[in-house]
Amino acid sequence: MTEQITNANDLPEAASRNQWWDVWDQFKTHKGAMIGAVFFILMVLGVTLGPWLWSIDPTFIDIRARNQGPSLAHPFGTDQLGRDILARMMAGGQISMAVGLTAMAISLLLGTFVGVTAGYFKRLDGPLMRLTDLFLALPLLPLLLVIIMLFREPLNAAFGPEGGIFVLMVCAIGITSWMQTARIVRGDVLALKEREFVLAARSIGTAPRHMVSRHVLPNVMSPIMVSATLGIANAIITESALSFLGLGFPPDFPTWGRLLFDGVDYLQQYPERVLWPGLAISLTVLAVNYVGDGLRDALDPRIRGR
Repeated sequence: MTEQITNANDLPEAASRNQWWDVWDQFKTHKGAMIGAVFFILMVLGVTLGPWLWSIDPTFIDIRARNQGPSLAHPFGTDQLGRDILARMMAGGQISMAVGLTAMAISLLLGTFVGVTAGYFKRLDGPLMRLTDLFLALPLLPLLLVIIMLFREPLNAAFGPEGGIFVLMVCAIGITSWMQTARIVRGDVLALKEREFVLAARSIGTAPRHMVSRHVLPNVMSPIMVSATLGIANAIITESALSFLGLGFPPDFPTWGRLLFDGVDYLQQYPERVLWPGLAISLTVLAVNYVGDGLRDALDPRIRGR
């Protein structure tokens, strides 16, 4: 009798185990995801805390030290104006990370709103999905170029050269990259709204907005989190591509893409100028993609128990 009572008391503790612990246990088994997560965290800490440890101003011009190779004074060398490349890499990483995270947030909000609305409200499904198809059919790079050419000057006048191009970049990338998230979320909502607990909540007269916020949205967080990680990588690549084309931030405002653009003219004489920003972009995007793969496997209940 005592043994039965003890076992009965252990049941609530086992049942109360948070499912996120199971997700973490599965995520830890994905070696690539763990390495990617550690690298991404170190990269964020490096570009955030690095300027406090490496106090050289990334915009400081020292003509006497121009075009120097790696040394103790300048571990990554200097550019054609004598500016320290390590300092510019850290400053550029801050901008690239900020653009990636902010654009991802805008894309995620738009995609989640469209996906949940289209999946739950049948009358809005057709128009919203046709709008999504329209955005998917538009060529991304020419559309971004048109947006930048139209709104660069008004935003620069309103927020300044740096602030204006930052707002323009994150908004342009965000409003052109929400479609995949909307499609994924819509598919999950269509399957979810026929589940028993949703039907039971609807039968007792739960308002649609409460239904979406309390029952539907919390259960589609898995694809949203995976889309968030992939959205960061996509935003960093897009910003780097635009900066490489000379349509991003001003020349004295470094980003990884801008450093690539500046280093192309000196590729044969100083190949390391292209190597450092190229490696930073490639490894950061690769790390984020591995984290997304690990989250996808960890959040899938069919894989989690293996």
